[in-house]
Amino acid sequence: MMLAACGSQPPREVERDAPSAARPAPQKPPQYVLKRGGGYYQDDGPADSLPENLDAIPDAQPRPEPLHRFANRPYTVLGRDYVPAQELKPYKARGIGSWYGRKFHGQKTSSGEVYDMFAMTAAHPTLPIPSYARVTNLASGKSVVVRVNDRGPFLHERVIDLSYAAAWKLGYIASGSAMVEVESVLPGEAPKEAPAADTLLASARPEPAEVPADAPPLPSVEELRGTFLQLGAFGNLDNAESFRARLLRQLTWLGETIHVHSKDGMYRLHLGPYRDAQEAARVAERIREALAFRPFVVQR
Repeated sequence: MMLAACGSQPPREVERDAPSAARPAPQKPPQYVLKRGGGYYQDDGPADSLPENLDAIPDAQPRPEPLHRFANRPYTVLGRDYVPAQELKPYKARGIGSWYGRKFHGQKTSSGEVYDMFAMTAAHPTLPIPSYARVTNLASGKSVVVRVNDRGPFLHERVIDLSYAAAWKLGYIASGSAMVEVESVLPGEAPKEAPAADTLLASARPEPAEVPADAPPLPSVEELRGTFLQLGAFGNLDNAESFRARLLRQLTWLGETIHVHSKDGMYRLHLGPYRDAQEAARVAERIREALAFRPFVVQR
């Protein structure tokens, strides 16, 4: 659930010439088995064809950039409050890293940039947008530097969502997720060498888009009254629209409309209305089974 070396880079063209001695043969995507609660979003996955030499894609290069005007405001998703950092500062955390791919390729990220699954980018709940981070696979010791330009992930206590290319270089595309360490990289900092894999494993402890063209316009719920399910609250309308689009892609069975309720500078996503709290609770339970979070009932 949830958004990217610059996320605004256009999708790369895939060369289809025959391999030669001077150029390695194209890499073939491995076989994937999407398990319940796997590392990437439902119906997401790798591209049908891949650029050559994914391992050769360079890491993001940290450089001074102004922070985004809107993407760093406090927000609420799935009943949980998030307060993004308002300045660049040291950060380190360990937890589960996942990745997102073709389902969001070409969609806008929380920064407004277009997500490119073959760029070295990442989504993080609270790191400043934009900022840079070194992500290390604790099992192998491999590290990459990514540019954070999107928000997420919001499920299963995951600490970061990497682009397809970044997860490929860390070696966890097939498994979907891995235990990682995320450490901020400030512009001008000297590069650090990643610790040895055995050292990382010994101390590893988990720590707690443009809306698709076929999606209807985000409606206003000001005039509606009744019982609703609240799915999230945002300080920025673009972020609300982006998260609404993700939910529509994941909850294709929804019969009700996801509205936006604007009040006191916040944009709250409300699903409904329902006849009563019991009916709303039944839908909330179905959403919990599908996405591992339970929205709460609100009365208007």
